[in-house]
Amino acid sequence: MTGAVVVFLLVAAVAASLMMRRWRVIRVGGVPVALRRRLATGGRGWHLGIGHYRGGDFLWYRVVGVSTRPDRVIRRGRLEITDRREPDPSESYAMPRGATVLRCRGEAGDLELAMADGTLTGFLSWLEASPPGRIPWAS
Repeated sequence: MTGAVVVFLLVAAVAASLMMRRWRVIRVGGVPVALRRRLATGGRGWHLGIGHYRGGDFLWYRVVGVSTRPDRVIRRGRLEITDRREPDPSESYAMPRGATVLRCRGEAGDLELAMADGTLTGFLSWLEASPPGRIPWAS
């Protein structure tokens, strides 16, 4: 084997190992959630991911990636739902089946989350569990 082939196989093995590790980290106890940071029109900009609840934070991981760190951390105390809608037909390819889209305002700006009904119920319950005196969401 040539040196280039050995290096390629080594890099491929390391990348596969990192991807498998990430997959195990994000799949355990996660819920499917699509996220869009750029509120573009035409159904573009959606990324499939897995969400995890950790205290007052909602950790979102893109499905494809090698890092075990979350790609986005959404803090419950700084999140406000500004709108709720059904997905456009041009968007439905990029989100869980039967999803509802939430437009949110958080500390890092506006974003949209798309999740199925069961996940939405859990997400809204998590938001309602915020400290007394603060209701961070609108129906």
